Amino acid sequence: MNNYCADIHELMNKMTKHDFYFSDNDIPKNGIYILFENNEFSHAVDRIVRVGTHTGENQLLSRIKQHFLNKNKDRSIFRKNIGRSILYKEKDNFINQWEIDLTTKKNRILFEDKIDLNYQKQIENKVTDYIKNNFSFCVFEVKNKKDRLLFESKIISSISHCNECKGSKDWLGNHSPKKKIRNSGLWLVNELYKEPLSKLYYEELLLLIKNTVK
Repeated sequence: MNNYCADIHELMNKMTKHDFYFSDNDIPKNGIYILFENNEFSHAVDRIVRVGTHTGENQLLSRIKQHFLNKNKDRSIFRKNIGRSILYKEKDNFINQWEIDLTTKKNRILFEDKIDLNYQKQIENKVTDYIKNNFSFCVFEVKNKKDRLLFESKIISSISHCNECKGSKDWLGNHSPKKKIRNSGLWLVNELYKEPLSKLYYEELLLLIKNTVK
């Protein structure tokens, strides 16, 4: 059965790609982002390594900045997973502290004095440098929250079901402690291996992004 993975890759690779120095004006208020990573390929084009969206209204730009710009792994599971892979690759025992979430006041009281915050900043900088030097992304507008979540899930599932879309031997994600990341080739653990795009939904996707493609 065609899960439209090759079609999705061809479509997304035709869109304008943004890097770390993107302009706020290029990001719609609501939509879906597609991440690509240097030296990762499938279907003869740049391989999609993450698909994401947002739940709050008009929060796409904020979500992208949480991933790319804000040095706080507790606000971005993407950043946290990049850090995990860096630390595991380097066999760095700081991974135990990296796992602690300091978002809540309770956790800050319990754990903040047990974490080497200066070293954590160094790892955050490594994560930012890796993202800055290795990732690009495209975006397309999806105004309705229900549609955003639906198409995010179906695109992720289409890619995860594809045998061609796996990480290269040098992909950083191979060092992830998360088996789902290693096996899928995606910086994701949710929405994998669910219902992929059908012909009907692929045609709807084409309509959604018709004004975004070059």
